Amino acid sequence: MLFSTKKFLAILLPILSMSVFSYAQNEIDSLTQTTKDTTYWSKEFSAGLNFNQAAFSSNWSAGGVNSVALGSIVAGKANYAKESWTWDNEMELLYGIVKNEGEESRKSNDRIFLDSKVGYKLSKNWGTYFSANFLTQFADGYNYEEDPRTLISGFMSPGYLTTSLGIEYKPNDEFNLRIGPFSPRWTFVTDESISENVEDNYGVPIGQTVRTEWLALQIFAQWDKDIAENFNIKTRYQMYANYETLSFKNIDHRLDVTLTAKITEIISVTFTSINLYDIDQDSDIQYSQGLSLGLLYKVSNKK
Repeated sequence: MLFSTKKFLAILLPILSMSVFSYAQNEIDSLTQTTKDTTYWSKEFSAGLNFNQAAFSSNWSAGGVNSVALGSIVAGKANYAKESWTWDNEMELLYGIVKNEGEESRKSNDRIFLDSKVGYKLSKNWGTYFSANFLTQFADGYNYEEDPRTLISGFMSPGYLTTSLGIEYKPNDEFNLRIGPFSPRWTFVTDESISENVEDNYGVPIGQTVRTEWLALQIFAQWDKDIAENFNIKTRYQMYANYETLSFKNIDHRLDVTLTAKITEIISVTFTSINLYDIDQDSDIQYSQGLSLGLLYKVSNKK
């Protein structure tokens, strides 16, 4: 079932508690730097919460629907660099719900993304790497155009685990490009009932819960840039091509864009966009976007 507000808060509050603990630990570490060397680590953590509400009187001539929406984002980075070795880790969690009058609550955003990469420098800008990233969602997703609604997705349905071995171009801390000619991927659909409502079952054979693609190419690019003091742009592009079914229409593309503008130290405007082409999901391009105003807390040890 779709997450209720209580379930949403039950997940959010422990995460926020962990952020407070992380901040306190960083303060403790700063006081003990004389005995503990943490200069090889670059850490960053942010947590945001936004709320939107709209209300109309019963005789409002322009029309409208009363609604309440709540969204959250938790993101973090922990990167290690010493001599020729690097170890980069990233987490991104998003979840939002919206409640329109006369309708049950629905999710407006839902993403779990984890990425870890070990690299070895060959020159100033080039190196080799091995990475693993994981992508799925928190809650069930439904097709509301059918009555009754039908289940079309859920946690680990689908879920994607992609490993990659290849070369990396990293000219600075803001941009990196990975080219992985050997990139096995596992696609999971753990809820077998979803195949009744999703014709292609996200590429997983009917009756099975996982599809393995051993021979494939992955291109992974990230750009995280402070355009101005209070404005940040973050983009992530992923391309995946299976050698066994290689053709233009079978290549997967995904582009994530996040724009953040800080109004005050803790109040910000955030725009998120996801653009996806995956023939195992749909033959057309899929996209989603969101614009929100809310609280954003960020802590970092970057100089």
